[in-house]
Amino acid sequence: MSATSVSHADLLIELGTEELPPTSLLPLANAFAGEVLRQVEEAGLSHRAMHVFATPRRLAFRIDALQTRQADREIERRGPAVAAAFDKDGNPTRAAQGFAQSVGLAVSDLETLETDKGAWLIARVTERGRAVAELLPEFLAQSVQRLPIAKRMRWGAHKVQFVRPVHWLVALLDSEVLPLSLLDLEAGKQSYGHRFHAPAPIGLTHPAEYESRLEQDGQVIADFARRRELVREQVTAAGKQAGGVAVIDDELLDEVTALVEWPVPLLGRFDKDFLRVPQEALITAMQEHQKYFPVVDAEGRLTDAFITVSNIDSSDKALVIRGNEKVIRPRLADAAFFYDNDCRKTLAQHAESLKQVVFQQQLGTVADKCERIARLAATIAAQAGGDAALAEQAGRLCKADLASEMVYEFDTMQGVMGYYLARHEGLPEELALALKEQYQPRFAGDALPSTLTGRALAIADKLDTLVGIFGIGQKPSGDKDPYALRRATLGILRIIIEGQLPLDIPALVDDAISLLGERIDAGKAREAVAFINGRYRAYYQEQGIDTPVILSVLAVAPGRPLDFDRRVKAVAAFRARPEAAALAAANKRVANILAKLDTPPGDEIDGALLVEDAEMELANAVVDAFAAAEPLLEQGDYSALLAMLAGLREPVDAFFDQVMVMADDAAVRENRLALLSFLRELFLNVADISELGS
Repeated sequence: MSATSVSHADLLIELGTEELPPTSLLPLANAFAGEVLRQVEEAGLSHRAMHVFATPRRLAFRIDALQTRQADREIERRGPAVAAAFDKDGNPTRAAQGFAQSVGLAVSDLETLETDKGAWLIARVTERGRAVAELLPEFLAQSVQRLPIAKRMRWGAHKVQFVRPVHWLVALLDSEVLPLSLLDLEAGKQSYGHRFHAPAPIGLTHPAEYESRLEQDGQVIADFARRRELVREQVTAAGKQAGGVAVIDDELLDEVTALVEWPVPLLGRFDKDFLRVPQEALITAMQEHQKYFPVVDAEGRLTDAFITVSNIDSSDKALVIRGNEKVIRPRLADAAFFYDNDCRKTLAQHAESLKQVVFQQQLGTVADKCERIARLAATIAAQAGGDAALAEQAGRLCKADLASEMVYEFDTMQGVMGYYLARHEGLPEELALALKEQYQPRFAGDALPSTLTGRALAIADKLDTLVGIFGIGQKPSGDKDPYALRRATLGILRIIIEGQLPLDIPALVDDAISLLGERIDAGKAREAVAFINGRYRAYYQEQGIDTPVILSVLAVAPGRPLDFDRRVKAVAAFRARPEAAALAAANKRVANILAKLDTPPGDEIDGALLVEDAEMELANAVVDAFAAAEPLLEQGDYSALLAMLAGLREPVDAFFDQVMVMADDAAVRENRLALLSFLRELFLNVADISELGS
């Protein structure tokens, strides 16, 4: 097909349905359109932008300037071997004739292809490109089949299955209706607007008018992103109207956007008496149960206002608002009832119930875990300069709120309810905060506990789980991590490093093993140290630190995360120096030489055996460096130490250029090996910089 004969047209596909599951709407729309686009591109059809549309009652997409037919292409088909294609007289055999007939050519039109495995008959033929109208039914059927639908349904007398019953199908290529069917629907050009405001059919004449016609004639905003932004603007404005700030959770915003085609914000109020209940519970009731947006004041305190987004522009909005206010009241009343009941007990009384709750069959009850956390948290707090007694008390009470009615009803209140109960009971504020912050950080970028007691509690909780699960032989494997130990380990590292806590991981693991006692295999539990070390890589890669830098420090395995952090930052700075590459290469060379020795080199350098000027110079430099390194090591000033060691580049280069390490004289050879061993030890005080050359 010549370039001048290539034509393009806009394609619109719309699948009309009954109301789709809101949390699945956007993934379904993107998957529906994305799979078709993948096949379009695989077929070699050029196009411009794709626009994806999603509302509660439709999945749709438009592809601009889609090539309407594949280009013709020359293809080569291989037939029988020449030896089998002709008889001894040179006449074509049935194999040759059959092949020629299959490609629509005469035997004389076939060509010969010489290969290293012999000669073969080949046919060069033109494959006609297929039209979009011919390709699209296959593309759509494939796309529907591959949609991420957990459970498909049937309806009426239909045998086809989909996530919800389907009612109409639009398939337009410019102004032409494509002759195709999908899910027992014949394609047409009639779409439908809002179920209540504009139920009449909307006859489309061209894909380009899709959005504007649906909005003007159908009261439907088809573009999900535009509708989402409109909802955000409306809710924000309603929050200001209420005298506060609307709390807009992104997941809730997506869900509400997926519930409406024509969003209408409504501002309601509830009884102010409910504000005595922890606001997190009220917010959860509004967001999760009613899909309402709460409103807070300038200080972040919950107000008595809420915003709901209706899919109907009612003529009597006040009536709709009263209906929503009536619906929310029992939800908030439940929260108040649970809170009042829970406040009748102390945290210690709540904690009594945990003796009957199993944490993990081999690791005991939640009460057992709390006792271990208490003692480990006390140790951590003492080492970190905190209040050991307060941390121990917090540990014993840290899971008490799991037995509360509020947490049973609202699982998002775990930890939060403990905070409110502690304050209600009059316990120290730092203890209350620790109960609230014990699960932090919950995810990457989450805030860390703000107090030493909270940090000690969070580390103790995570470390007890980590060591316990390793100790019973259930460590993570592959992508299986049911106890979220990778996330917990990153949390431990973040708290220690970013909180500047002088804690030693192997020592804390041993403490945790001791507390778990005979419940676990101590050998398996100690594997947790290597697991924690393995998470440094993920932690620092997120910060943009190169892998060789991380590996260089991992090679010397410092036990204190804070010390590890200083080393990593020092090596990263050293790597930027001009001397780094040469010294890394020299260290690698030294490591390779020493690794081949049957016995370790001597631990002394004999000055009388230093023959060459270059080895004398290096020996003097190494001795001076050891003396200068000692105070820097005591201070943990690895940056200054590496900066000082950078000065060894010239004597190291001169040594390798001018000195034969493996000299014939055994004494000289051993002396030179001892010198190299001291040189390597200098750098290993910080990291194995030979890794920087990898």
